[in-house]
Amino acid sequence: MNRLSALSILGLLGMSMMTPAYGFKRSMIAIDGSSTAYPITEAVAEEFQLEQKGAAAVTVGIAGTGGGFKRFCKGDIDITQASRPISEAEMLACKTSGIEYIELPIALDALTVAVSPKNKTLECITIAQLKKIWEPSAQGTVLTWKDVDTSWPDVRLNLYGAGSDSGTFDYFTEATVGKAKASRGDYTASENDNVIVTGIANDPFALGYIPYSYYSGNAAQLKPLKVDGGKGCVLPSIEAAQDGSYSPLSRPLFLYVSKQSADTNIGVRDFIHYYLTKGQPLVTEVHYLPLPAEVYTKLLARFEARTTGTVFGGHAAIGVSIHDIIERETVH
Repeated sequence: MNRLSALSILGLLGMSMMTPAYGFKRSMIAIDGSSTAYPITEAVAEEFQLEQKGAAAVTVGIAGTGGGFKRFCKGDIDITQASRPISEAEMLACKTSGIEYIELPIALDALTVAVSPKNKTLECITIAQLKKIWEPSAQGTVLTWKDVDTSWPDVRLNLYGAGSDSGTFDYFTEATVGKAKASRGDYTASENDNVIVTGIANDPFALGYIPYSYYSGNAAQLKPLKVDGGKGCVLPSIEAAQDGSYSPLSRPLFLYVSKQSADTNIGVRDFIHYYLTKGQPLVTEVHYLPLPAEVYTKLLARFEARTTGTVFGGHAAIGVSIHDIIERETVH
């Protein structure tokens, strides 16, 4: 039985435990947002509910980072998961609605550029080549592999990537093109990373980008490319994300917790405490990179102090180390 099925069964069992006959009241915790961070949060939610023995029920959605922030800043959910920092527009939306938030990095990702295993030509791609492929001016002009590099085959280039409501889309475009959301539009887009995996795997002329865990979980169907960010070709890996050599496509993943929910819902407090103290092995289990233990300790102190705001000021953190992020002061 996979984690998703187990989580669904836990939810059904919990529903039965809510009946008046038991006189039992559970803490309800609503989470939505990034499909990239979803495997981590889903795994933590399953284990947390087992430990709670029915005292808490957690729902985890995958509306995408942008969709999650829309719900979060309206006060519809307790926690949103994100694959990029909160944007200036989202900061304003939360402020307008009176939503204060606690920003918690929870893991690292090595965003993976992949092709079909049938592609025997390409082993490494540069950031300059990725920009040439994905920048808005490429639409209608960069149509074949040869249009990118004259040594590559003169065959159709079929592209797969994240939808515009995805934090992965925002991060990838900023890291490669130089501006978030600046992208050609003539590609197969989806907020569901499994759709992108299937598209790349079944198309010998495809190229796309996905979170590392979706590559790792489908490694037999995909061929990851080394990425040259200016210091040579580096294969995406957990180790390369940790040591900073896989740049600029390694990035932090986040939880944003409503301060009001943390103050009023004991289940939210218990869940975040569990996430930051016992979640590290689960991060590894779903093929992401856990943060150093001392960082989780600092994040727990931030949460318990209810330190609200963001350390990013509404902008992405391309190439910034996790230690630098933790030492920054928050802004609102």
